[in-house]
Amino acid sequence: MPDVTKSQSGTAVDTAVDAVAPPTEVGTAPATGPAPQQNKPRSLWGDAWFELRHRPLFWISAVLLVLLLAIAAFPGLFTGADPRDGDLTNHFLTKPELTHFFQADWFGYDGQGRSIYARVIYGTRASIMVGVGVTVVVTIFGGLLGMVAGYFGGWIDSIVSRIVDIFFGLPFLLGSMVVLNAFTERKVYVVIAALAFLGWTTIARVMRSSVITAKQADYVTAARALGAGTSRILFRHVLPNALAPTIVVATISLGAYISAEATLSFLGLGLADPTISWGIDISDAKDAIRDNPHVMLFPAGMLSLTVFAFITLGDAVRDALDPKLR
Repeated sequence: MPDVTKSQSGTAVDTAVDAVAPPTEVGTAPATGPAPQQNKPRSLWGDAWFELRHRPLFWISAVLLVLLLAIAAFPGLFTGADPRDGDLTNHFLTKPELTHFFQADWFGYDGQGRSIYARVIYGTRASIMVGVGVTVVVTIFGGLLGMVAGYFGGWIDSIVSRIVDIFFGLPFLLGSMVVLNAFTERKVYVVIAALAFLGWTTIARVMRSSVITAKQADYVTAARALGAGTSRILFRHVLPNALAPTIVVATISLGAYISAEATLSFLGLGLADPTISWGIDISDAKDAIRDNPHVMLFPAGMLSLTVFAFITLGDAVRDALDPKLR
């Protein structure tokens, strides 16, 4: 007697295969070429990159930032002059010479006979280092505190929130001046520490709000129900979906930190000689601005261009990550 169970099972499998496989014409071989690719939905970051590629302001700011980073990393490629070499006899407050492109006297000379162009080029490094350094510190420290407070809630959230409120109530520039005044030697890392000491509160608040929203999502509930640990939920599910607002705030704040460093250096409480900074050069030029405005014009213009590039990049990233602003 034939095996009825086996026959019925084979018939069911064949029926299922026939239902999935595409129909073929009689007398023709089935197609062996690759199946047509379906348009897969883009992720949040993929969608943001697609939007950024079509924004002219993004490319303008990106090109400016690449140029500024190249100047900060390799200033010797853009000028051969020594930014600390002064010649009071021949070059005291000499006006710019536009005929000497990329030479020492292209921007003229300051009150100590130093090349303004060379000092603008070499001053890029200190400003970029302060801005990037402060941004990295406040993003890591404030982001971790905000993530812990938003995820666990309860008394942990209450303590962290009260600490944030205390620091947020302190004036940023005034507090930085008080901290920097306690140091006799103010190098780049000292200025970074002083600005980061009071600048982490905004990142902490933004991260806390994003984590509170993300932890209520269904995928977090499902991961918790499947037995995922706290660290896995935080760093694999919550953090990637709460990071976008923090990146936007950090990118925009980077330009503000560069401005704060220049302000502190202008007031004599930031970077000091022998460090080369745009704020120091602006402070040195304030007495000669009436008769020789070019001494202040070039470092101030470079500072404004840098802040513009970072803020414009932050605005473009914000618009790309927020579907409501498209």
